[in-house]
Amino acid sequence: MIGHGTVEAVNGLTARWAATLPDAGTAVAAAGVWPLLGLLADGAAGPARNELSDALGVPADGAATAARDLLSVLGSTRGLRTALGLWTRDTFLLEPAWRDKLPAAVQGQLTGDHVRDQAHLDAWAARCTDGRIDAMPVTVDEETQLVLASALTLRTDWIRPFTSGVMEAGTGPWHGRETAGLFRNTRLLNRVGVADTPAGPLTELQVIGAHGMDVHLYLGTPDATARQVLPAAVATLHNRRAVVPGDRLPSGTPGPGLAVSRVPSVDGEPALDVSTVAFTVQAHHDLLEHPDLFGLRTATDASQGHFPGISGEPLAVRQAAQAMTATFGARGFRSAAVTAFGGVAAGPMLRPHRAREINVRFDRPFGFLALHRTSRLVLNAGWVTDPDIFEEPSCDWWRSTGGVRGPTCPTPAARNLGGYRCRDVHGERCVAGRGTRLARGGSVPGALRRWERPLRRGGPGSRVPRSWSSVPCRVPPPRPASAGRRTGLR
Repeated sequence: MIGHGTVEAVNGLTARWAATLPDAGTAVAAAGVWPLLGLLADGAAGPARNELSDALGVPADGAATAARDLLSVLGSTRGLRTALGLWTRDTFLLEPAWRDKLPAAVQGQLTGDHVRDQAHLDAWAARCTDGRIDAMPVTVDEETQLVLASALTLRTDWIRPFTSGVMEAGTGPWHGRETAGLFRNTRLLNRVGVADTPAGPLTELQVIGAHGMDVHLYLGTPDATARQVLPAAVATLHNRRAVVPGDRLPSGTPGPGLAVSRVPSVDGEPALDVSTVAFTVQAHHDLLEHPDLFGLRTATDASQGHFPGISGEPLAVRQAAQAMTATFGARGFRSAAVTAFGGVAAGPMLRPHRAREINVRFDRPFGFLALHRTSRLVLNAGWVTDPDIFEEPSCDWWRSTGGVRGPTCPTPAARNLGGYRCRDVHGERCVAGRGTRLARGGSVPGALRRWERPLRRGGPGSRVPRSWSSVPCRVPPPRPASAGRRTGLR
């Protein structure tokens, strides 16, 4: 278990770092920087030691132990992977007391051939992140004596996946763009809430992932920036009294992107309709642009050494950087996939009850935090300004999902998983060419058959697709067992 003091220290660094971010889309992982600062602080002396301790939020005497424990706990947590790397020149001798505090088998050697060394470090970064980061964020040259690096990867699948579609914003910077929308409906109103913060009201949406890894989305007022929203979001993790849960929200628009109302209902059960976007954020951060934030002001002074606990040779920090990428998709965080969409029963239905309905819509820039649910440790924080653009899938996409076996189109069960309906010559109607509908039993080349999919173009609360679009299907689906049987979703 991660200690409460360590969680507060790492989250504090996340909040302070977030307060310096630009308004462009970006992401940071303070949980990857903090252990390295802890190891440096343990070997530092003088003003550099004091500055690193202040940046860490813990005393320097115990910083190395806390850093090692954090890496160990994170690395043993399902869905997380950590790695620590240390490379030195053969002429640069480490102090045994400092080296012994590192995990075993982490030290490598710099040969002095900076091209070869850089390739080796880049390969380490790619290997430890499954290719998501393909290069070390610092460069090696003939003057480099030491490189200390960490890798942190997070992958979680949603307990309940989203349905993919297209979403159009009515106003704001995403107006007129067909973004890759993600939609979900749940009866758990407390997945959403509104926090009263110094940055104004924040709408919080909790997306629950497997193995205790969650992602929270935060939408502020239209003029709120990343520097305001993200620090306030981190603060809400430790002050849950400031958050009003969904079942206690008043009717109307109690928070950004929210609409609460009472609507006719079949069973009287409440509903939370979620509309958000898929996104991928990539960033590269030069930590020395904010030396005071990371406690590196004195440590970068190359006129003298600052780390006698690391080596008897004088040592100063010349480079400090982080490269990061984060992906939020229909199936999970760091993965993008098309998933299930439930069919809607056809025909009229009695609705004798009225039930609370909450609609939350993230259709303009917003923030996100990826965190460990139990400890509330923030692993990643970011700001989304450029959502993914919606793209119509092809039948080849179906094969990648496992819903298609060989060259055949999906079975009805597989079609239903993605919210698609397959209209062929054996069904009620067929879409061919430019949308020509053929009579039942007609023939049409397989290349002209279409998969039809729903497009969610309605506003908040739209549960029924407003229109359908079609994409090519290269091969025909199998003929139904019964000639009178209809295919697809009604």
